[in-house]
Amino acid sequence: MSGVRLRGVAAVVGVAESHYRRGESPHGELRMTLEAIVAACADAGISPSELDGFVSYAGGGHDGATLGGALRVEDVRWSTMMWGGGGGSVAAAINNAAVAIATGQAEAVVVYRAMAQQDTGRLGYAKYFYGPHYLAHGVGSPAQVCALRTQRLLEHDGVPREAMRSLVLAAYRHAQNNPTAAGYGKPLDEAAYAGSRLITEPFHLFDCSRESDGAAALVLVGAERARQIRPDAAYWLAGAQGAPGGYSSIVDNDDMYTSAGFAGRPGRAGVADRLWAGAALGPEDVDVVQVYENFSGPAVAALIDHRLVPPGPAAGDVLTVDNLTAGIGKLPVNTSGGNIADSFVNGMGLAVEAVRQIRGSSTNPVPGARTSLFIGGPMAPLVSSTLFGHEDTL
Repeated sequence: MSGVRLRGVAAVVGVAESHYRRGESPHGELRMTLEAIVAACADAGISPSELDGFVSYAGGGHDGATLGGALRVEDVRWSTMMWGGGGGSVAAAINNAAVAIATGQAEAVVVYRAMAQQDTGRLGYAKYFYGPHYLAHGVGSPAQVCALRTQRLLEHDGVPREAMRSLVLAAYRHAQNNPTAAGYGKPLDEAAYAGSRLITEPFHLFDCSRESDGAAALVLVGAERARQIRPDAAYWLAGAQGAPGGYSSIVDNDDMYTSAGFAGRPGRAGVADRLWAGAALGPEDVDVVQVYENFSGPAVAALIDHRLVPPGPAAGDVLTVDNLTAGIGKLPVNTSGGNIADSFVNGMGLAVEAVRQIRGSSTNPVPGARTSLFIGGPMAPLVSSTLFGHEDTL
């Protein structure tokens, strides 16, 4: 399969999302999923019955056969679930759709995720990978696992605590221009951030992502068809995923303890390295970033892993509120408000925002953005990234 040209072979032509306060969705996950897919197809200008591929992740329900029947799809040719726990595999799901198109297994693939607590409950405690070595010591939530690694990032690596705060404040600044964001009309300043209650050291309340009900969907087709559908399609330039040896939340005794899971090892390319190689671009070529912030610390680590930010104390020179703000800074991040200030549907809304930046339709557009990086859930057992580009980048 190494001979298959993947760069630019597929593009996102339709997106849709909806979100509600936790536990307040008007419908269950199946209906919200179908509504999001229908809306994404309308955005693409195609009929839902034209879909022949379905991809989800993180154990979400409702497979391709179920959805295909409801949408009157004649032939479901591709139906896959990306595993990995949490949102680490969200970008991998998009990559999987692109690979299906590149290899001729499907022609129109939808990537989707829905969450409704009335169906599945909360994501919080003792799910996914919490073994007895965690639970016996009172560690049973994602916040606690990520807090251990983040504390090490601050104390051992020397990343300033203010870097996390800047990421959060920039997200809330962006949310003030996004009327659908949960943080809209609720600006956050340094005093309120510092004064919020401690969840688990070093995370305060505002360092933690929201939990939302909702659904999101992206429709991908081949590049040739994308050019016929819309001139502002977001082309899939590259993607990578991995669960590197020596980094695993299952063990929590890793030598690369402060990595978010994307970094390489001496003599071995990591997830971020493979992403840049596949795109034939580098971190200096990225115009805007959507990074999954389950918590602020892992997001900072993910930016370091992708070499967008230097490690150690120098990270604070780059991670300032202004530098992370669209229209002002050189590294605009989470321009809809992100998981922290907009909404959290297992991170899929960040992928939608990444596409909107290529289109120029974000509520906080980055002028002239031609590349848009989406980084999936950091510090998860499996992590993944996707780089989108305008047609000009092909």
